[in-house]
Amino acid sequence: MKMIKLVVFDIAGTTVNENNVVYKTLRKAINKAGYNFSLETVLEHGAGKEKHQAIKDIIALENNKNGDEESLSIFNVFSNLLKMKYADLKVRTYPNTEEVFEKLKENDIKIVLNTGYDKKTARSLLSKLKWEKGKHYDELITASDVENSRPAPDMINLAMDFFDIKDSKKVVKVGDSIIDIEEGKAANCGITIGVTTGAHTKEQLQSAQPTYIIDNLSELIQKIL
Repeated sequence: MKMIKLVVFDIAGTTVNENNVVYKTLRKAINKAGYNFSLETVLEHGAGKEKHQAIKDIIALENNKNGDEESLSIFNVFSNLLKMKYADLKVRTYPNTEEVFEKLKENDIKIVLNTGYDKKTARSLLSKLKWEKGKHYDELITASDVENSRPAPDMINLAMDFFDIKDSKKVVKVGDSIIDIEEGKAANCGITIGVTTGAHTKEQLQSAQPTYIIDNLSELIQKIL
């Protein structure tokens, strides 16, 4: 074994398939403010980020001068739209996700879910899957739990603290966006893995130079055990 102690998984686009509803809603909220961004642009520049930050970064592409006031207004619209969308949203896991979790548990490897969503949004997703802490995963850490969200290493550092892991080389970060890989590298993780099921293409993920790129989470096991 490579002595991995912890795997930190992104949620949407990596373990949970919610059909990009968050980014579709983000795009709708931004474009309601007078913009005309494509979903591809929203994904390219917003994927994996804390959502208020994502809005700021996206509208800045058009040399926005209104700063936090406009971005906060858009964020509030986004939050209300998302609440309505989530009321009847149907989600599912990506193939082999739960089997991978079980294999990691068999090898005494901790599973942490982390996300650029806030706690309420993340818990809503997990509850739809009936995922339980202690059964399906060991801890949930969201952008609202830390001072600095991705690409800062704060969420991974907090995960390590939870389980008293001192050596970041024994940690794996898995995600579907460039910023996931950047987060893993910022935390000095031993392995970073991009998965092509979500926001970014293989070519986009390659630009962040992860240790591996996979097309299915089932490939994870042979990479780290």
